[in-house]
Amino acid sequence: MVRRLVAFLAALVLAAEAVGVVVVNVVLGTVVRNQEMSLAGTDPEVMSRGTWVLGGVFGAFLLLCAVLLVPAGARDRAPGRVARIVLVCCAVVHGVLGALTVGLVGWAAFAWMMVALGLIVFALVAYGPEPARAEPRPEPEQPAAPAPA
Repeated sequence: MVRRLVAFLAALVLAAEAVGVVVVNVVLGTVVRNQEMSLAGTDPEVMSRGTWVLGGVFGAFLLLCAVLLVPAGARDRAPGRVARIVLVCCAVVHGVLGALTVGLVGWAAFAWMMVALGLIVFALVAYGPEPARAEPRPEPEQPAAPAPA
């Protein structure tokens, strides 16, 4: 029961994060375009479009991770091999970005990233391999007693 709840909650958090990432990148791209400032001679229009594209790609990645967690929670079964690889990559990205956000954004953003990281890792670990059942072992064969002479 807890595994399903965590999988759905992680999917919800990742979907909200995807929307937030896209919105932030659209705003940043618009600000760069409106300011018409260049960075070392880079065209502001190129920087603006690059920001929008990066926001869209990263938002799509987070949304993909959320979509991969929904069937795991609905069926209460572990995600497939490819889905697990994608979710592990998502967890690593959250760990790295969490470390960066402490200095750049603050502790609230760090806490959000660590909550998302914890939910992803818990969903992956909770659906880990089941422990093997202990099967009854057959009794070892006893040597036959010598035949009476």
